[in-house]
Amino acid sequence: MDRLTAMRVFAEVARSGSFTGTANRLDMSRAMVTRYVAEMEQWLGTRLLQRTTRSVKLTNAGEQCLRRCLQVLSIVQEVEEDASSTDGQLRGQLRLTSSVSFGYAQLAPALGDFLGLHPQLKVHLDVSDGALNLVEARIDLAIRISHEPDAGLIARPLAECASVLVAAPAYLEAAGRPGHPDELPGHRCLGYTNFGRDQWRFHAADGAERLVTVPVRLTANDATVLTSAALAGAGIALQPTYLVGPLVREGKLEVVLPQWRPAVLTVYAIYPSRRHLPPAVRALLDFLAARFAGEPWQADFQPPSPTARSASAASGMRTQSGRFSSS
Repeated sequence: MDRLTAMRVFAEVARSGSFTGTANRLDMSRAMVTRYVAEMEQWLGTRLLQRTTRSVKLTNAGEQCLRRCLQVLSIVQEVEEDASSTDGQLRGQLRLTSSVSFGYAQLAPALGDFLGLHPQLKVHLDVSDGALNLVEARIDLAIRISHEPDAGLIARPLAECASVLVAAPAYLEAAGRPGHPDELPGHRCLGYTNFGRDQWRFHAADGAERLVTVPVRLTANDATVLTSAALAGAGIALQPTYLVGPLVREGKLEVVLPQWRPAVLTVYAIYPSRRHLPPAVRALLDFLAARFAGEPWQADFQPPSPTARSASAASGMRTQSGRFSSS
């Protein structure tokens, strides 16, 4: 039996309280997870977990064993990091978490490129819009979007996160295009559960500000779900530009009220402590900071250049309405 792997499996079962969840997270069968735990118990000659049909709990011996296993696994990680520092190769596994929408639209492609630079490294990405205890979940790095991160954690800003109102052209043809935020209560709106569900705040270029209570017909805790609903013509959604940029560029979604800007948030990289920051985490932090500098996804919302406008006019093409300028 690979005792290091058995320790990792046991520690993950103890953390999650689930054999099935451990199997999914570690990319192995549930039967293999059960086998590793059983062989750990046979090796140590004691029961480590109390299992029922509804829960998995540590026995007293299991609690003591878990502390030792975490110590051993921490030492193994340090050994791997030391080896990385001598030959320049990053090794081991990074555990990350991010929202579903940012993970899908921006982080997954970035991680693919990062892993291409470091072939000895592995990454596990947990996409979730719920709060996670980074220490308990053994998360190395969390990518979160907020006004202000948790004061008890270290946060490095990576980029601004602007939002826009979007809707399918077919919906706007049928329901009309609002010209002012005060007209939004006359429309079907789609709300994000975790932020501004039914109260949307806007700023105009002249400094005017409006807080509008909108009639939310559909709410969801994931921006990709709301994007899908907007594409289907369900109504107007307040969405991050990092997610809907390509859809606006392709004409599948149209920006609503482009002269009014919703609140801007910040994309943060969050980690528990600056002490003993693993080289792989530090390398990923620097990579993401460079990757997202200047919010590259905002390119889809820049007004066309004078040359492009001239060429468009000459060819008889109509510039797509509703484009958002970040200037």
